[in-house]
Amino acid sequence: MAMRRSQVIRYALEQYKSYRVPNVTQSLPSWYTKGTNGSLDSWSRCVHGSVALTQKKVGRVPLSSERFPQLKRGDFARVTDGDLQVFERLVPSRVLTEPGDIEGHNVDWSGTCRGAGQVLLRPKTTEEVSAILRYCNGRRLAAVPQGGNTGLVGGSVPVFDEVIISLSLMDKIISLDEISGVLVCQAGCVVDKINEALEPHGLMTPHILGSKGSCQIGGNISTNAGGLRMLRYGNLHGNVLGVEAVLANGDVLDCLSTLRKDNTGYDLKQLFIGSEGSLGIVTAASVLCPRIPGAISVALLGCDSFAQVLQTYDAAKKMLQEILSAVEFMDRASVEVVQENLQLTCPLGAHRYYLLVETSGSNAAHDEEKLNSLLEHVMEKGMVDDGTVATEPSKVQSLWALRENVAVALRADGCVYKYDVTVPMSRFYDLVTDTRERVGSDATRVVGYGHLGESDIHLNVTCPQHSEDVFDALEPWVYEWVAKCKGSVSAEHGMGILKRDYLYHSNTGPAVLLMKQLKERMDPKGILNPYKIFPD
Repeated sequence: MAMRRSQVIRYALEQYKSYRVPNVTQSLPSWYTKGTNGSLDSWSRCVHGSVALTQKKVGRVPLSSERFPQLKRGDFARVTDGDLQVFERLVPSRVLTEPGDIEGHNVDWSGTCRGAGQVLLRPKTTEEVSAILRYCNGRRLAAVPQGGNTGLVGGSVPVFDEVIISLSLMDKIISLDEISGVLVCQAGCVVDKINEALEPHGLMTPHILGSKGSCQIGGNISTNAGGLRMLRYGNLHGNVLGVEAVLANGDVLDCLSTLRKDNTGYDLKQLFIGSEGSLGIVTAASVLCPRIPGAISVALLGCDSFAQVLQTYDAAKKMLQEILSAVEFMDRASVEVVQENLQLTCPLGAHRYYLLVETSGSNAAHDEEKLNSLLEHVMEKGMVDDGTVATEPSKVQSLWALRENVAVALRADGCVYKYDVTVPMSRFYDLVTDTRERVGSDATRVVGYGHLGESDIHLNVTCPQHSEDVFDALEPWVYEWVAKCKGSVSAEHGMGILKRDYLYHSNTGPAVLLMKQLKERMDPKGILNPYKIFPD
């Protein structure tokens, strides 16, 4: 049965929720939760570049300055009462200093990094951001810009006592051209809210993330977020048409073009996409938004060799072409963990590898026919051993649930060491195989899943509790492995503080030098998001 347009719109905007299984996460410890006194009741241990999620209960997340004692506070001023008086004039009644109001802004979403920021500023306009940075630069006060604070590498929270500049009140949609599909909005707009505004016009954002209910477009731009539709729509380097940004000295750079073609000089907006707020604070953006698809179908395929996986992916690109919107990968361990820990049901039998292939187009019958033709072809050629196609909303969502809940299920194992890296497709699963051999029986399980279409593998290693032996076996070995095959140590979320020591693993010396020169030229005093991206 084909999905009606109203169902498609609702599904297209809701399909990528992080947690699809009702009443499951309630039984699992959260990464961190605020207590009544503003403290954090549980925490997730992070060592160096990995995100090691544990269920250990402690009073609060350890300070990043304590966890990384090699980090030394920069030569920045400390906030005084006089500074607070100035801030109050710049953003009246939006200067927060109470620990209970600030604590949640000092800890990143994963609960792995905690700063000691004592001041939170909440501007509403670009002019206010400009005034704040001009003053901070003059006083040499370090500042960290913050969006929805959904990152996983500590990039959006202080390391020491940096001033936190939250953009959450800059949430206005400025304009929408529904013919061209160009949206202009402030940086604090939450992706979910943007989609709510776009839906009546038959449009949607080009990227959908699991954190879409909290993440903000400015933060997405600053980390070059991709999401599950990246295969179809690309990343934000291609979909952001323009940005408005405030530089460290308070100057406002207006590159807020709404044109798809503009070849007049350097494309300066690209400097702010993926630079993690280290070159300037994005305050507004123009984004190209695609049409909501008229039909969505999903196929789940089982393969018993990775060669079959690659052959099937190639066949999907050739046979589905313009309607192909996602190709997600799971290994057997990924499916087993959602079956064992969440009691989800997989409609296929046991296979070494699984592919979830999604199509989104304008004609349900046409798209379903093409997807069924693909299934027949790959099974006839021996690329796939088993498969099923879903077009009804409930069945489509149940197939997506297998993929989307892997991360949730892994947390029930205890401690999870997580690595999100990009490697050449020919080596995509070798990292998982080699890791499994390296850690052996010391780990509960080694799992590999991710975005095959972008060659982005999520390597996860679980243990009942943190193990120094397992951690020592993983780091820096994982990043060295990625570097040897010319991959990227950070497929998503940027470098932040957790991965900064591995910047050279994915960049040459001259490339890093040029990055540092850009940083020094645009932020001579180094006040913007210090201690991030670059190793000492």
